Amino acid sequence: METMAERTAGFECVACTLDGHVAVITLNRPQRRNALNYQAYAELEAAFRAASGDPEVRSVVVTGADPAFCSGDDVGEIMAGPKAVSDTPPPKTFKPTPAAMAALECAKPVIAAVNGAAVGWGMELALFADIRLASEKAKFGELFVKRGLVCDVGGFYRLPAVVGPAKAAELLFTGDIFDAAEALRLGLVSEVLPHDDLLPRALALAGRIAANPPLAVQRLKAGLNRTAYGDPHDIGAWAIENIRDLMRTDDHREGVASFLEKREPVFKGR
Repeated sequence: METMAERTAGFECVACTLDGHVAVITLNRPQRRNALNYQAYAELEAAFRAASGDPEVRSVVVTGADPAFCSGDDVGEIMAGPKAVSDTPPPKTFKPTPAAMAALECAKPVIAAVNGAAVGWGMELALFADIRLASEKAKFGELFVKRGLVCDVGGFYRLPAVVGPAKAAELLFTGDIFDAAEALRLGLVSEVLPHDDLLPRALALAGRIAANPPLAVQRLKAGLNRTAYGDPHDIGAWAIENIRDLMRTDDHREGVASFLEKREPVFKGR
């Protein structure tokens, strides 16, 4: 069986290291505020699969290279580029986002060290973690509605369980951005720390978890997922189907254009 280091060697958008029994997965496109392009999504999926399958890994920390955690999709490539989903024929059957499922299905406990903006799919990534810690500089937001889209599986599957259905509806319907203090008040994060203390705190917590019997910890995680969240596959596939449909609307194109042109959008409901 390949180790995490072997499976992730040569990655460009995601850096993977092992600190004792703690895997550290770092989104590493700081010049793009760790926005995810196709390569980054593929590497992130592979990193979570590798960490989950490596017996030396007992817990995982996911974070971003400063100044951001993850600013969501790389709009210029994912939504407006030549390989944009709206320009490709729909599949016969829809499946959840592979990177999302890799994070959700990781057998090892995952801690998100949210060091800056976690918006759009970046907030989804934070939601996929079992525990979330935030820097005082962190910002959160389910921005999908601003691009004429719906969220991925995290917003539908985990956000209501974490903050309650009504607050989840507010965050999804408005796309509002909120700070770390509000995230703590909502229960989205367990702790807010000075920026320089965030990663050391996350690594220390991951180390404490990794010091426990790994099989028992993995069963605890599996039990929590079954009781707190249920099965994400159906909602993940439903989300992808609706994202693809909405990517073909004029409002989505206007959301992308207004973002790239740095102006207010004008949505027309078509």
